[in-house]
Amino acid sequence: MLSLKVIPPAVYLRVTENVHHIVTFIERIIKNGHAYATQEGDVYFDIQSIGDRYGKFVGAVDSHVEAGSSNKKDLRDFALWKQSKPQEPYWDSPWGRGRPGWHIECSTIASSVFGSQLDIHSGGIDLAFPHHENEVAQSEAYHQCEQWANYFLHSGHLHLKGNAEKMSKSLKNFIAIKDFLQFYSANEFRMFCLLTKYRSAIDYSDSSMLEARSSLGTIFTFFHDAQAYMKGQLQCSSVQEAFLWERLAETKASVVTALADDFDTPRAISAVMNLVYHGNCQLQPVSKSDGVARSPAVFGAMTGYIRDVLDMFGIDLQHTKDADVNSSSRSLEAVVEQLANFRSEVRAFALACQDDPTIRTPKKPGLYPERIPLLKACDSLRNDLAPLGILIKDRGATSTWEITQGHRGQKVQDKDPETSS
Repeated sequence: MLSLKVIPPAVYLRVTENVHHIVTFIERIIKNGHAYATQEGDVYFDIQSIGDRYGKFVGAVDSHVEAGSSNKKDLRDFALWKQSKPQEPYWDSPWGRGRPGWHIECSTIASSVFGSQLDIHSGGIDLAFPHHENEVAQSEAYHQCEQWANYFLHSGHLHLKGNAEKMSKSLKNFIAIKDFLQFYSANEFRMFCLLTKYRSAIDYSDSSMLEARSSLGTIFTFFHDAQAYMKGQLQCSSVQEAFLWERLAETKASVVTALADDFDTPRAISAVMNLVYHGNCQLQPVSKSDGVARSPAVFGAMTGYIRDVLDMFGIDLQHTKDADVNSSSRSLEAVVEQLANFRSEVRAFALACQDDPTIRTPKKPGLYPERIPLLKACDSLRNDLAPLGILIKDRGATSTWEITQGHRGQKVQDKDPETSS
């Protein structure tokens, strides 16, 4: 769980350690007039006792009949306690030796931890009926309340693309987390999930994971360029600041609206990506920006907001695929920073124009011919570092760098140093 940045449960409870609580829970439901025991030693919930309140989930009523005793009052009545069969585990109870029903276990344990009401109850879509339906019925009968859970979030299943069955250990059609993390990161998996509505089935494939990686890569690149701009390392043409403030306000409203509409994460992410697009459109590098007013505040607000939204979804932009930020990664960043600064100084020296107009190179008039090998060396260093995951971008006389999420498959082709930017 931790490898996918999933917060572990605060409390772990075993059913076998809480059977006495389950028996007490059932006794109270019987006392409240919503359950009955049979001569065989079974206990069933009396659905007729709650009238039309059974069937909160659409299409649930009359869609399932639980097998059991012929002494049931209604075929829909479900078991709270079952008489044990030979060779089955059993516990003593007022109704004889037996075991708890499937649904009653969850109601009892949830009530022992959270009390008489839940705010949000979640689970797979296949649990909506009969499991959650029966949970609601018996919990409201026990607590004698009108509404036990305020919200139910039923999630769609995860499938291997082309496989109609959900991922399952029993079907052996799953990918182990440790194997998944050999190729993708926890951040990428979260983005993969966010790009599909939680109620819908989701197909896992390399193409869908690469789409998630691409979305994150676009955001990472925007953050890198925006930070370079705010630090004065990236020279840009005039920014339409008022336009970006408007887009930021629109994005905030759109994200709230999307999440309030049944937690529509694809629409929320789309709004964020649209903001990133507009930000990227404004970050157009130029070789000189003398006299152009700078607008770092709006980019600070944009990146801060996007970081907050992604943090809410559990995506940390400070972390890469390989590991959390630690001492070794910080050391690497420090080394790359020093290397990039040294390279920038060399490039600036090599790009300096000479005053003598009679000595000019064919493609870039004014460069010192003897310094061209320095430009070649700078380009070679940039190209050699790219496959190692260190991407240097030359922007006129300045340069920026980033440690990318994955190594590039091919070496960057050398450019003519006299035309290299």
